[in-house]
Amino acid sequence: MKPDSINITQIIKESTLKHYSDDFAVCWIKNEVLGVEIDHVLYKNVSNSIFFLDPKYQWKILKKDSTTSSGYILYLAKEVLNNPILSNLHINKIRLFNSGEIPLFKLSPGIEKRTQAILEMIDELLGSHLNHKDDAILSLLNTFFVYCDGQCNIKSIVSNNNSKTNVVYKFKKLVDQYILKNHEVAFYAKLLNISPKYLNECVQEVLSVSSKSIIIEQLLMRSRHALKFSNKTIKEISFELGFSSPDYFSYFFKTHTEITPSDLRKN
Repeated sequence: MKPDSINITQIIKESTLKHYSDDFAVCWIKNEVLGVEIDHVLYKNVSNSIFFLDPKYQWKILKKDSTTSSGYILYLAKEVLNNPILSNLHINKIRLFNSGEIPLFKLSPGIEKRTQAILEMIDELLGSHLNHKDDAILSLLNTFFVYCDGQCNIKSIVSNNNSKTNVVYKFKKLVDQYILKNHEVAFYAKLLNISPKYLNECVQEVLSVSSKSIIIEQLLMRSRHALKFSNKTIKEISFELGFSSPDYFSYFFKTHTEITPSDLRKN
């Protein structure tokens, strides 16, 4: 790898500006952050989350003070994402680095600790003179994105011929394609020419979650994104996401997040 193809900095200053104009940025925001300003729009309530930012955006992170670190910013040149070690992941072709939207993934405490550990190891390796450090860094990046794939339902490419793994990959791909039209497991099982029971068996074995949970997580991600990063009404969002009514959308969202769509927008 070229010397500056991967860079990582801590979020310490009260105002952290974008440093590398041509690089993709992964911003892991831990806490004590007032917001992220992207193309002159301020987004609040971003603690314990990850932003994936395309190079086209201008951005800065605003925090309360400059005494402690509030996370990391990982800069990745395009050549890094195209490295053979990462070539089985469509990182720059999916929502992570999609020029049409700015995704934010909220992290649970368990995922937060693992994210911090991986980024800290990358930071240490970048400053070292160890043999094979490039291989180690790329391996950690691969681990990071694969972990995100499992936790955030990010699409990846299957690299083996395991039939159940292929079923899960095809299922996730179909969910990406048809989630706005149908939320039922049976619908996707029919497209795959398998029974809902077998589909759930495959997903449970490969990802240790139910097939319904994949659909729910996808809906929640899109719901959060639309609520935080668009000016559409809750009614408009509910119908765009395929819900039968705004009331049912609000019930669904509160059931799985413990807050209402309106409350999320206020935060």
